[in-house]
Amino acid sequence: MAIFVALLCALMTFIITILLVLYVKRIQSVNVLYRLRRHNVGDNKVQEKEPLARRAYQFIKKLARPFSAWDFSRGLDVKLRQAGIPLYGAEFVIVAIVGGIVATIISYIITMNLYTAPLIGLVIPLGLWTTLSIMTRRRRTAFTEQLGDCLTTVANALRAGYSFQQAMDVVAKEMEPPISTEFARVMTDITMGVSLEEALEQMNKRVGSSDFDLVVTAVLIQREIGGNLAQILDTISDTINERIRMKRETNALTAQGRFSAWVLIALPIFMAIFCWTFNHDQMLLFVTEEIGRYAIIIAIVLEIVGYIVIQRIVDIEY
Repeated sequence: MAIFVALLCALMTFIITILLVLYVKRIQSVNVLYRLRRHNVGDNKVQEKEPLARRAYQFIKKLARPFSAWDFSRGLDVKLRQAGIPLYGAEFVIVAIVGGIVATIISYIITMNLYTAPLIGLVIPLGLWTTLSIMTRRRRTAFTEQLGDCLTTVANALRAGYSFQQAMDVVAKEMEPPISTEFARVMTDITMGVSLEEALEQMNKRVGSSDFDLVVTAVLIQREIGGNLAQILDTISDTINERIRMKRETNALTAQGRFSAWVLIALPIFMAIFCWTFNHDQMLLFVTEEIGRYAIIIAIVLEIVGYIVIQRIVDIEY
């Protein structure tokens, strides 16, 4: 069992390493200097062979073409942008499928169990999806926490005589990611001929933050009917900062409930592993006997129901 868990962890580490390499190569592929060097423009000394990771990415890109027209892949495109991952949805699908197939084959070679191997193969796609959701939520939270200072910076720049586009350029140059990255993308879109309104709407879709949606709405209305934009942004900044403060206080008050939910999930699993190790014969009844299998199914269902109920109790909408 320990060898199987170690091999599974090694496989997941390998898949994560491949994703990180693809992430770096994707960033390099959109970098102008890197592309010029790859085509021997501006640096004739650099004549490198195409690296293996780059060829692997090209292979994945070819496999992803049939999936690019799927609505699911297009929805993943938005989610990957919200997570800050420079991959397309179809490419993410291919990576998940290939990772699941590889995990299934290795699991079957180790266990020689045709029923267990596919279930273990599902760990990779589910793990990638969970990681994507966590990265999306963390990036959105980081963006929202920076938004108050961003609006204050824009308002001060407007009072100093800057235009709104110049104020956004100040944010892109002076603040930290992810908010500087998003505003830099807006400035790039405007330079390429996209209108300010459309660029802000696209940024709003990428970010997926209700607070920033309020900012975009206020800016678009101000551009239509006029008004003191600096004062409007100050008011929105105060509102957002107050909401962040209330959210932190609520999270502190509901920390015990959220911790109880994780204990509810983790404790039976650890107890089952402990009993399986030190009292194997008795725990084997839950697998060999029909009533034992029913007991396991009922326990899992009750665990899920309890977790959902606790999450509903501590999940407070703002």
